[in-house]
Amino acid sequence: MNATYSHQSDTHAQETSSNDCRIDGQKLKELLIAGMTWLKTNQQVVNALNVFPVPDGDTGTNMLLTMQAAYNEVANSGEGNIGRMAKAIAQGALMGARGNSGVILSQIWRGFARALDNFDTMDADLFVAAMQEGQNTAYKGVVRPVEGTILTVAKDAAEAARKAREKTSDLKEILAAVVDAANESVKKTPELLPILKQAGVVDSGGKGLFFILEGMLRHLNGQSLETNLNIVQPLSTMQIEQTVEEIEPGQEVEVVIDFRPHQPLNLEQFYADLSEMGTSIQVGEGDGMYRMHIHVSQERQYDPIQYIAKIGVWSKIAMENLLAQMEERSSTAVEAPRLELASVLPGQVGVVAVSPGPGISRVFASLGVSAIVEGGQTMNPSTEQILNAFENLPTDKIIILPNNKNIILAAQNAASVTVKKVEVIPSRSIPQGLAAMFRYNPEAELSELVDEMKEAIGEVHTGEITTATRSVNLNGVDVQEGAVIGLLDGTLVVSSNTLEDACLQLLEKAQADEYDLITMFYGENISHSEANRIADLVREKYPQQELELKEGGQPHYQFIIGIE
Repeated sequence: MNATYSHQSDTHAQETSSNDCRIDGQKLKELLIAGMTWLKTNQQVVNALNVFPVPDGDTGTNMLLTMQAAYNEVANSGEGNIGRMAKAIAQGALMGARGNSGVILSQIWRGFARALDNFDTMDADLFVAAMQEGQNTAYKGVVRPVEGTILTVAKDAAEAARKAREKTSDLKEILAAVVDAANESVKKTPELLPILKQAGVVDSGGKGLFFILEGMLRHLNGQSLETNLNIVQPLSTMQIEQTVEEIEPGQEVEVVIDFRPHQPLNLEQFYADLSEMGTSIQVGEGDGMYRMHIHVSQERQYDPIQYIAKIGVWSKIAMENLLAQMEERSSTAVEAPRLELASVLPGQVGVVAVSPGPGISRVFASLGVSAIVEGGQTMNPSTEQILNAFENLPTDKIIILPNNKNIILAAQNAASVTVKKVEVIPSRSIPQGLAAMFRYNPEAELSELVDEMKEAIGEVHTGEITTATRSVNLNGVDVQEGAVIGLLDGTLVVSSNTLEDACLQLLEKAQADEYDLITMFYGENISHSEANRIADLVREKYPQQELELKEGGQPHYQFIIGIE
């Protein structure tokens, strides 16, 4: 699916909103595409709304992938019946749901579709009912609903639809009221969820839902969905490396320029000028400095440099031949060694574990897991990926270890759509998942094993060491962008200038001297020798504790530490 939505039907859409107050299946698909496209345009804005300054700002990505899965389900469908179309959209969203916000979004679509079942078209009254059922289903899908999240925005949007219907039967006018209410609801999320206010952000899932609804309205109004001329993201959230995977024909050169403008940037003009040169435009800002990213043709590779020189002073220029870069990746790619997973017999309990790195996967395999799903921070697997991991196992008794708080809902989704007996252990970290696996016995009764594993995850503490993606003061910890930070059981507790000091401070906060075992998994961004050096410092500080250093291979996090 090309994420850029064609506006050839804008005129038709405007005529529809004013002359025909009913929406059929094909028009609903148009709205789906519009919401998805506008979310993609604003994807990095949503990703940047991360409470903790850690590299897992992926709410926008998760919601976009969920919407794309919904679209893929109906991409080639000519279905005119809105009930059947909505049901297919909801099914696609359910199977493609990623992350907590993506799962909740899929539940909104599920409720929306339920209200439209058996209807050929949708009028204003049915739209109001569908919005209400969407928010009801989303709330029911969460064990402990939290206000100040996407749930609140869905609720406020549904209420706005109901109130607007009392004044008009025009669907476009009702949708406009819904969008306004969603926008106001997002602004109020920090007042309902104190951690948002402390971090200085609004709820990312709620913001994503707002963009989806706004995209639908923009389509009905004939407005562009392709470029948000007001996007300037923090430098730390720019995901330049991901654009290499989306090279467009004739745009073979990547140019990245750091610069300071002579005068405040006119962002609308800036984007318009860049759009004439190339594609894959990103703009980041930090401490008065801007970073511009663009893909251009070889004939125009120096145009961005000349342009920046006219409006400011550049400090750094990077230029890459994207085609050569892709060829080099292909030629140097090494096939990973085959992972030997445990066999499970009919009647036994099989375990599926989510793992963020090859080293961690090997440890899970050695402990007896029957299937590994790759995933973790910034790469939450979908419901369908988790489902596929166990559907073909020769047993109907399955345990899932999500090992990440943002994967638990997707795992529960997978459990709800299979005839197998599936239990989700709410493991929120790798150390918790491994602790659960130490209790694993394939011959045990499923219910007894679940109780054992749930007990085990409460007996281990998790430390995570990473690099701060932005400056913030949170939980009394003053963090500067680029600092080494430590989280203990998901709470920010340490900020330091050095990796070793952050590790030692984190272990002190965890009162590691009162425990027996410290296990350190080092990530892909730290060398074995450096990991050994830091492990030796930890051994020196904690001589009474057993310490195990293992290659984890996880991205973003220099260390994942288990304390038990």
